[in-house]
Amino acid sequence: MKLLLASLLLISLSTLGQKASKELWESMFNGKDLTGWTPKIRYAPSGENVKHTFRVVDKKIVVNYDEYDTFNEQFGHLFYNKKYSYYRIKLSYRFTGNQIIDGPGWAYRNSGIMVHGQSAESMGKDQDFPVSIEVQLLGGNGKEKRSTCNLCTPGTNVVMNGKLITQHCINSTSETYHGDQWVNAEVIVLGDSIIQHYTNGTMVLSYQKPQIGGGNVSGQDMLYGSNGQLLTAGSISLQSESHPVEFKNIQILNLEGCMDPKAINYKSYYIKSNPSDCKFAKK
Repeated sequence: MKLLLASLLLISLSTLGQKASKELWESMFNGKDLTGWTPKIRYAPSGENVKHTFRVVDKKIVVNYDEYDTFNEQFGHLFYNKKYSYYRIKLSYRFTGNQIIDGPGWAYRNSGIMVHGQSAESMGKDQDFPVSIEVQLLGGNGKEKRSTCNLCTPGTNVVMNGKLITQHCINSTSETYHGDQWVNAEVIVLGDSIIQHYTNGTMVLSYQKPQIGGGNVSGQDMLYGSNGQLLTAGSISLQSESHPVEFKNIQILNLEGCMDPKAINYKSYYIKSNPSDCKFAKK
């Protein structure tokens, strides 16, 4: 009898351990519409989806310019309506078709995942990019090497190898992905300590201490943060930069939550403790 009880206890503990370690990835996109997302396109107020730039097609978020005559530097971002601090985000993306007339040369097969950013509502009407950390997504041109999951820093700086980096864009070590193939991108964001970029499962870039600083943002109505201020949390957004692009399988894993093993919602993979999230079984 004692042996049976001991075995049942071990099974119970094992089950609890499995539940605690199972990663609860959440879908950020319902596959039907843009519920939970807010567009902000340059020269338009927050919430206005100019010429249906962002749309849902076949369960994908699509950036399309078929209703545009010219681009006119109408850079856009689609903001998720919840901010995060410690998390992993992953998605699949691909570039399609042709770049719109008068799109910048550097924006050919160019998009991005913006993290630790300001909100859509806080951007100026004429502002081109949110103050944020950009995980730059690039597609190949069929000829030269062109890495993806690079780093760009609109209104920000980072630290790499103990040195403050003020260069606007830093290339990753990724491969080049030509054509319209799907590419998997993942970003690990740990508050103001470290950010890592992954392409198809391989880490291609890592840096620390994301912070306010630098230029490369036009049309701001007011300053966002102060120079040198570390970025601990912020918005997540997807870019529209003049080339059609598609996103699917957009998921997020929150790494902040209850770290008390006695709580029913404890997760062993949490990195940042938030005691107020803890829930306990009623006795």
